[in-house]
Amino acid sequence: MFLGLDSSTQSLTAVLIDPDSGKITCQLSVNFGADLPHYQSPSGFIPGGPDGEVHANPLMWLEALDLLFARLAVATDLSKVKCIAGSGQQHGSVYLDGTFDERVAGLVISNNLVAQLSPALTRKTAPIWMDTSTGAECAEITAALGGSAEVCRRSGSNAIERFSGPQIRRFYKSDPDAYQRTGRIHLVSSFLASVMAGKSVPIDFGDGAGMNLLNLAKLGWDTDLLAATAPDLAGKLLPPALATTIQGNVSPYFVGKYGIAESCRVALFTGDNPASLVGMGATTPGNVVISLGTSDTFFAAMPGPKTDPNGFGHVFGNPAGGFMSLICFRNGSLAREALRDKLGLDWSAFDRDALTTTLESAGQNLMLPFFGPEITPRHDFTGPVLKGSAEFESGTNAALQVRALLEGQFLNMRLHSQWMGVKTEKIRLTGGASKNDGIAQLVADIFQCPVERIDVSNSAALGAALIAAAADGHDLPALQDAFCVAAPGATLQPNPSLAVPYEKALVDFKALLDANR
Repeated sequence: MFLGLDSSTQSLTAVLIDPDSGKITCQLSVNFGADLPHYQSPSGFIPGGPDGEVHANPLMWLEALDLLFARLAVATDLSKVKCIAGSGQQHGSVYLDGTFDERVAGLVISNNLVAQLSPALTRKTAPIWMDTSTGAECAEITAALGGSAEVCRRSGSNAIERFSGPQIRRFYKSDPDAYQRTGRIHLVSSFLASVMAGKSVPIDFGDGAGMNLLNLAKLGWDTDLLAATAPDLAGKLLPPALATTIQGNVSPYFVGKYGIAESCRVALFTGDNPASLVGMGATTPGNVVISLGTSDTFFAAMPGPKTDPNGFGHVFGNPAGGFMSLICFRNGSLAREALRDKLGLDWSAFDRDALTTTLESAGQNLMLPFFGPEITPRHDFTGPVLKGSAEFESGTNAALQVRALLEGQFLNMRLHSQWMGVKTEKIRLTGGASKNDGIAQLVADIFQCPVERIDVSNSAALGAALIAAAADGHDLPALQDAFCVAAPGATLQPNPSLAVPYEKALVDFKALLDANR
């Protein structure tokens, strides 16, 4: 069997798969707030940080690892696990002194991970992806490289506050002595992988691309970005590597304490978004995942390290090889709920109204669907912009409003993913709103490709388990065919008669957007 771990913002999850039967044999989670309340992090991070600072305690992740394996040892036979891989919330960084490698190699089962590894921390807390405190550092890195376009061209993203490079720079500036004592910097993923392997292991290409430090074209640390971030940074990072790279056998700590076989191997861990790409079965170009949540997310595989010229999209390494994009749209369910509440509707109105789209109505009324500031495109919108019939612009016809909102969201998504240059052949739709037939049908019609609705719980942990199996020699596409399957009847086909109207609507939508920025 093969074990995948995922350390997300709020929990640490394990998924165990058996490729021979095509079944998930065990799923368990440790919730940081509920199971480890003494860290006073009910949502997985320390509340009340100053000036946009959002940190978590790395010791909480270590204690969760011990607790999760204790539960797994009761629930299943861990001696059958052949390989372990994992994922972690992207961008979070952990800072360790020169004793870490010796400490993690010498773990004893008579003590726990927290007691043995806590002395190695040079920074007691870890900045995570929610942190927005590094605006000044982003500006400094950008200036040193000659502008945002150059940072994006090299690293796959503009300098972003939550990314690890600006966070490292802020640590260097705020506590230079502690930075000097730091011998090793890990991401959440590589930190936990190092504990599992009993030695410091590299950051993988997928998670490393979320640092503003990895040169995508060369798949190595970029010397100019390193220099712009902090002194002597190269010596604190191991060379990056592919996620399916085996790092050796599991640490004797987990063998003696939890019954894992000595022969069990550990692959590199990756970020939660790259792992989810694997877990959703979308690692080949042409397959797209759209996740409909508080924010909507579009992610897809790409063959080469192409970057968004506008800097809205991010590019990470694909655990299956090649690259992937991730584009986030802030006004997802935030906008859908705002319109629902404004018009006094329930969700059935969205389903019914979206399904009434016809050749005559498709794209006839346009809405810039932004009820607040948006990040794709980056603009401080204060409310939606309408253009269409007098009845539509008056706001009195709820059906017209709902359809225009949904069309606007997916036209915006299609428009801002064109830079990838990859034809969308199939969309896998997930998230709460994906269950709505009208919304799913609109996605199919606007992108003119089939939409599969797939309900994969713990997609990052499942993706990690699939990576572990692939690292052991199993065929990844065959694994995805077995474990990432759409439910019967959950696939919707596009209406080909709507292709031309939505092509015109896309042009008109772009013109409306350009006129309001």
